[in-house]
Amino acid sequence: MNNLTIRDMTPEDASDVIALNEAVVHTTSPMDIDRFKVLYALSDLKLIAQVNGDVVAFVMGIASDSSYDNGNYDWFSERLKRFLYVDRVVVSDRCRGMGVGRLLYSQIHDWAVRSRLLTVCAEMNLNPPNHQSLRFHRNAGFVQIGTRMLENGKLVSMQIRSISEDSETT
Repeated sequence: MNNLTIRDMTPEDASDVIALNEAVVHTTSPMDIDRFKVLYALSDLKLIAQVNGDVVAFVMGIASDSSYDNGNYDWFSERLKRFLYVDRVVVSDRCRGMGVGRLLYSQIHDWAVRSRLLTVCAEMNLNPPNHQSLRFHRNAGFVQIGTRMLENGKLVSMQIRSISEDSETT
């Protein structure tokens, strides 16, 4: 893809990130400016993808041993050591299938290696199903290690991708 750049997210990206999140809120969770500020402060990895200067994707990831108050994060914390939890990864409709997600996950993997983490983890909707995310993560090497029923009635697949061959669950 021509003119695609990946850069660190800044607080000035809030409106673009919130708008991208809102477009897929049925598969993520709501994010207003206050939620953005909380997630921005907690995130150890936060990246923006741009095409011709327009924000077309983002990722926010939180490393283990964070004070993040989130049921999915807590589920992974109970089972994993030294991980990065991908709280959100969103690619705009116009850029899906063009390799933007793969490029972001390549950056996530490289960051996790540099940070000496063992796994990257994320959850995807099983019910209602998010087929696109499930297929993408399977192709990226993620495997399901469990499921979790959320308070809102969604069933999610709890998945990891090992960074190191000696990764362990407890």
